[in-house]
Amino acid sequence: MARREQQPVGGGPKKVLYTLQTISRMGVGKAAKALLSKNACKACAYGMGGQRGGMTNELGEFPSVCNKSVQAQSGDILPSIPAEIFAHPIADLQELSGREMERLGRLDTPLFKAAGSDRFVPVEWDFALATAVQRLKTTDPRRSFFYSSGRSSNEAGFVFQLLARAYGTNNVNNCSYYCHQATSEGLATTVGKGTATIEIEDLTGADLIFVIGANPSSNHPRFIHMLKKCRERGGAVIVINPAKEPGLVKFAVPKSPMSMLKGGSEIASDYLQPRIGSDIALMKGIAKAVIEAGATDRAFIESHTAAFDAFRADIEALSWEQIVEACGVPKARIEAVAAVYARSERVVFAWGMGMTHHIHGVANVEMIANLALLRGMIGKRFAGLLPLRGHSNVQGIGTIGVKPVLAKDVLARMEETLGLRFPEEKGLDTMASLKAAERGEIDAAVIMGGNLWGATPDTAFATRAMGRIGFKLFLTTSLNLGHVNGLGDGEVLILPVTARDEEWEPTTQESMFNYVRLSDGGIRRLDNVRPESRILCQIGARLLPDSPIPFEGLAHHAKIREAIAAVVPGMEQLKDIEVAKQEFHVKNRLMHTPEFGTPDKRGHFVVTPTPTPERSRLSLATVRSEGQFNTIVYEEEDSYRAKAGRDAVFLARDDMAAFGVSEGQVVTLASDTGRMRAVVTPFDLPRGSAMAYYPEANVLVGTAVDPRSKTPAFKSVPVWIEA
Repeated sequence: MARREQQPVGGGPKKVLYTLQTISRMGVGKAAKALLSKNACKACAYGMGGQRGGMTNELGEFPSVCNKSVQAQSGDILPSIPAEIFAHPIADLQELSGREMERLGRLDTPLFKAAGSDRFVPVEWDFALATAVQRLKTTDPRRSFFYSSGRSSNEAGFVFQLLARAYGTNNVNNCSYYCHQATSEGLATTVGKGTATIEIEDLTGADLIFVIGANPSSNHPRFIHMLKKCRERGGAVIVINPAKEPGLVKFAVPKSPMSMLKGGSEIASDYLQPRIGSDIALMKGIAKAVIEAGATDRAFIESHTAAFDAFRADIEALSWEQIVEACGVPKARIEAVAAVYARSERVVFAWGMGMTHHIHGVANVEMIANLALLRGMIGKRFAGLLPLRGHSNVQGIGTIGVKPVLAKDVLARMEETLGLRFPEEKGLDTMASLKAAERGEIDAAVIMGGNLWGATPDTAFATRAMGRIGFKLFLTTSLNLGHVNGLGDGEVLILPVTARDEEWEPTTQESMFNYVRLSDGGIRRLDNVRPESRILCQIGARLLPDSPIPFEGLAHHAKIREAIAAVVPGMEQLKDIEVAKQEFHVKNRLMHTPEFGTPDKRGHFVVTPTPTPERSRLSLATVRSEGQFNTIVYEEEDSYRAKAGRDAVFLARDDMAAFGVSEGQVVTLASDTGRMRAVVTPFDLPRGSAMAYYPEANVLVGTAVDPRSKTPAFKSVPVWIEA
């Protein structure tokens, strides 16, 4: 008789207790001050906080808070790193795990590593700024790059890219090139806009929500509340994900007493598990079933779209046998989901990095848009497209120009407003910058937030590439493994910065719903940290004393917002946000009417090639755990995946039997890129699929990128087991 395993449930009392324990460790007073202040949440871009008050979203829902919010705050209120830590050589720090490194405390002093030195030395601010300016002055700007995470404010991000371009480089990029750049590219070709077409209120009226290639139970917990409410009002939630994630099957929502009492709420009404990398075939199957059923919105297609005939011909040319063979999902299951879609009137498509982390990531997103256009689900209330973005201001960082290529009208406005010419060369994206560094073509890097070393695929490559950069300047709230690995023999400066709620002046952030919030800042925890914007302006004023850019004046955030409002279309309201206290949606992004941003003002169907499945090896996807945010690890065990450790490799039981491996067995997981020690862990996956945790599994991931978005393929990695 087959063994029946108890299915874990997402959320629930354990998460409530964990949150309470975290708050207790923080101190109730400090936690309340942090969580209730008028500052935007520091976790994912789903968004909450701001002028409506902490733990409140733009619908006025309270408490709109989750485990990730508390975890993010818990790191920021840690005491300073003890001075004794810096007596240790860097090699000792490299022995720490990511979690141990981040739990050392907050950085409260500038650190300097001299060329050839084996350790960091605390230094004064004057020395640090003078050294940064001198090293940048002696570097050819074309041999530098600037990289920002999505944690920083709009104000700091604008100064960051402004400093880089005035310095003389367009090698300006952000973490979206490792996450949702494929979304921006795929939406540009289909709907003419690169962000969500809906606001959060649209989720309250949808009668069907697709969740594709995402695990919001771990990464966007507040979104689960919307999925639960959709089910409660009679709607459907269709999950498309190779892995049967417990929190997407059933989730005990902490803010719902009934959900907690009954042991969890049903989330997915249907759950399709295609093989990793076969999503286009599955979505073509859904489109084929909709077309065969005569359920397309013909009036919408004729009035508001282009290239439908070519799309339909491509779908009709693909047989059902080819579709099922590619994705592994039976025809009847695909048709059942298509039937639900066909009878739904208001449909939202949400997706995550399970769609973008492929060599064909842009095509994945285009296929999602094709499905939405097929039934007129873009351009009306309670329906549309929702990329589930990670970092709390990654979208805002892109909006205000932290990217290698600016729109021509934005660049022209910036040059006219500031009275200077910027470089004309096309800038390098994130991977291209690191490839250049590996070739010895980068002499300096300015890195604001994040963990670029840890986020980069092929860890050996990341170490080589960053190690060859002669001068690295980091701005960060705390230390992570990216500050002690890939240093090489060159000089390193690490400057301590304020957290969002510690900013000396108010800042702004943009959510995945294109909603701009105002954060008050003002909390004082550490004595020797400075705002990123203030540091960048001090460097700019000394590095470029003859520039027409008033860097000293831009140290004040109101002046920065005035410049952004004058330069970036849709951000005009930013100029007066601190006075008016009126948060707003970026103009011309929400689509409640079918007004597309393409040149012909129509939505465009795009014919997407169907990837050829790789069957000779396992196909690996790197994933995050429940107790993780990007490269930050808060918990070493994953409570949603049977307390699996960071070294787990998840396999289908049939594959385990075929490979002759057993649960708990230590194996070597191998790829063309590297090797990883892994513990075999059973999971509900399609045959031929595997999962392992990011960033640990980056040692297996190659540096090949989607040719259109330049995003690495953290998914669909061919691997095999060496027992």
